[in-house]
Amino acid sequence: MMKPVDFVVAYYPYAKLVENKTGISAIFILSQAALESGWAKSIPGNMFFGIKDSDGLNGNEQLLLTTEYHTTPLIKYPKIVSIVQVGKKLWKYRVYDYFRKYDTPGDSFLDHCEFFLKNKRYKKALAVKSDPVKFAEAIASAGYATDPLYSNTLKSIINTVKQITKLI
Repeated sequence: MMKPVDFVVAYYPYAKLVENKTGISAIFILSQAALESGWAKSIPGNMFFGIKDSDGLNGNEQLLLTTEYHTTPLIKYPKIVSIVQVGKKLWKYRVYDYFRKYDTPGDSFLDHCEFFLKNKRYKKALAVKSDPVKFAEAIASAGYATDPLYSNTLKSIINTVKQITKLI
């Protein structure tokens, strides 16, 4: 795991280049990368964002352990480790699922933004893509993650990244 300041210094240039190409806030990109990778604690196959690979067949995927939340205990995954009920209508899954992998960190950052640009469910979010906080709220509302606290956690990291970028 990198210190937040080291993470921002190392990866902000990638995020800024992608912002220039896509219009999606570099602060948002970097913050989500920090959240999804644990400040680079876990970036297997240069995968910073936890983008799933739906088919697991074309060679650009890897099977990784993850935690998911669902409103039913009947969801299928390639391999289920455990399912625990954590609320009246909420189950926590520990599963292996397919995620994308990349040759370089830059490839991951660009694919991350292209994922939002190509998926219709993020159309409303793209209207606020230059505002990292509003974009975080919008992608969470559109179903980006199954964690019910995802938006709040991401916004906290956005505040940290904003403070660091003011110093570099």
